[in-house]
Parts: sequence; C-alpha cells; structure tokens
Amino acid sequence: MPEGKRVGLEGSFAVAEAVRMANADVISAYPITPQTHIVERLAEMIADGELNAEFICVESEHSAMSACVGASAAGARVFTCSAGQGLELMHEVLYIPASMRLPVVAVAANRALSAPLSVWCDHSDAMALRDIGWIQMFAENNQQAFDLTVCAFKIAEDKDVLFPTMVHIDGFYLSHVIEDMVLPEDEAVVNFIPDFAYPFALDPENPVSMGCYAPPFIYPEAKKAQEVDFENAKSTILETWKEFGETFGRSYAPVETYRMGDASSALLTMGSSSETAMLAVDELRAEGKDVGLIRLRLWRPFPFAELREAVKDLELLVVMDRAISFGMGGPVTSEVKSALYDMRTNLKIVEFIAGIGGRDIPIEDFKYMLTHAPERANAVERGEDIAARMIGVRE
Repeated sequence: MPEGKRVGLEGSFAVAEAVRMANADVISAYPITPQTHIVERLAEMIADGELNAEFICVESEHSAMSACVGASAAGARVFTCSAGQGLELMHEVLYIPASMRLPVVAVAANRALSAPLSVWCDHSDAMALRDIGWIQMFAENNQQAFDLTVCAFKIAEDKDVLFPTMVHIDGFYLSHVIEDMVLPEDEAVVNFIPDFAYPFALDPENPVSMGCYAPPFIYPEAKKAQEVDFENAKSTILETWKEFGETFGRSYAPVETYRMGDASSALLTMGSSSETAMLAVDELRAEGKDVGLIRLRLWRPFPFAELREAVKDLELLVVMDRAISFGMGGPVTSEVKSALYDMRTNLKIVEFIAGIGGRDIPIEDFKYMLTHAPERANAVERGEDIAARMIGVRE
C-alpha cells in the first residue's frame, strides 16, 4: 500500500490536489462563494507550472459547463466546480454531458439558494440536481472530498460508464475548514487513474454530429438507453471504491452505517453533519439507547438495495433533511419513503429539517430528533397531519 503524507489542508485545496494529481487537461469555471478557493488554487497551480492544463476563464457558470461539454467531446479530461446560484445558472447545460455521455467531473460546494441571499451551507442546490443524470456522491470530511474526487475521474471515464460525475462537499464546513488528512504520492494517484482515451472524441478527419435533434420516433429510445446504462454504472462505482480501498486503505460504500448492530432506531444523514450525528449516537448509546446512524454516500444512482438492507431490522428511521421541498417536506425523506415503499414493512419514518442556510446543527439537536421521533411517529399512526419539523427555528 503506497505511503502518503499527513498534512493539514483546507477542503477546497484538497479537491484541487485531487484534480492536479488526476492530470486534468481542461478546467472551466466561474468563481462563486463558497467554491472560489478551488478554482483559485487550480489557477495558481497552472500559472506556477504545477499542473499542465488549460484554464478557460468564462463569463458565467452557463458558459463554464458549455466549455466543459466542448472540451470533453474533444477528448480532454475536464473538471469544473460551482455552488448555489451558480449551479442554477449552469442547470440548463448540466443535462447535456449526461445525455451525450461526456465524463466531466465536477465538485459542488453546497450552499443555500436565494432568496433571501445566503452563501452558507445547505443542500438546496444539491436537491435541485437530482434528475440531471449525473453520478452523485456526498463527502463528509476533507479526506473524503479528496478521495471521492480521485474516484470520480476513474468512474466517469470508465468505458462502461462515460457519465459525468459530481462530488458534493458542504460549503464552508468542508470547503473552508482545514483538517488533517493523508495526501498520497502523485505516482500512486496516477497509477490508480488510467490515461484517458475518450472513445468517441471529435476528429476533424472524421466529422460527426453530436447531440442532434431527436423527433418523437427516437427520443424515448435514447432516454431508455441512458437510463439502463446509468443504472449499470453502479457496478463500476462499487468496483472503483473497492479498488481504492485496496490501494489506499480507505473504503467507501453506497450506504454506510455507524453502531447499527442492535439498533432499533436510526438517524439518516448526508454530508458533513454525519460526523456530528455520530457523536450524538455515542452519547445516546452511553445512556443505554439502542440507536444507530445511516449515511447516504451515493445519491445517484440511488442505492435501493443497500438502504433496504440497512433498515431491515429497524423499527424507526429518522431522516434529517438539509433542504425543503416546499409543500412536500424534506426531499431526502420523500426519496427514502419511495425507496422503501415496496418493502411493505412496519418501519416508521419520521422527518426533520435542520441546518438550512448554514444554521449549526449541534449534538443536542440530533439527540432531540432521535428521542422525540417516537412521539411524532405515534401521531402519524393516529392519523394526525404532521408536517416536517424544522429544528432550531424561532416560531
């Protein structure tokens, strides 16, 4: 197993190091808080000769993704990043690389959406990207931000995948925080990610059209093929994470659990708050409560089988959302309920919304969710109309 160097590194710089070690050819991005440090560091690396890549300065996020599409179609290894309103401005173009099978890699430094204006973390921007057709995964700390970005290149560019891949990191909680982590030698990452040879690269000697107009007689077939291939990409994701674990000693899974051995109830979280939730579970365990934690690592394709396996012995599942689907509740809760519906179990599911707009979620809030969820579950059973409870809100 290759040795690495233990360093203190900001999350944004950890992502930039992963992109440098992956030898990206083209970076096209527009700065927006809290993503800015990633592109600033990458621009510095290129200017200083640390990374031999082309940095395309664009006038907007819409243009950034458009440039990524063109560069990827020409066969380049491409990276971009954005956040919040920037992702919304990029939104129209995000569907294009997914449908054209262009393996662009991106990092989203998640933040709230306007209005009111907020640059602080929540998952509103991530939830707006659920259906863009990208492989998506969540990091909980800076080490994972680095590791998953490295894996994203290998997954996206696999000839059996060729789908764009996005790593979500919580804005400020990861992007601007320095944590200790292990940075592998460049050679180890270079050996892990094979040289990229896009099989359908544009060639002036053999011109082709890409992304053509699709009348009704062919559009559904194109979308069916995309859906089938997207689901099939999961096997490559699992193989890549397994190989990464064998190579670097850190393993990842679509659904990861904590102290779930004899748990009768559990929290479900995504992103950096998961580590605080672990502390809440530890404290409740010390008080004799049989609780555990489930963390969604892979967001798309959704890990149905792994989630069902994780909850099969539970009586109560408490889902914490960091976004609101207005008029619906928590978007992750909706996805989880949908995924578990076919099981026809007696599992009770309770939702809480917390941490939107960067509001802290202390340990006590997680303990509150776990200890007050049973009474809310009982209220639902009595047929009472129970809306998602927002934690820590002045009413």
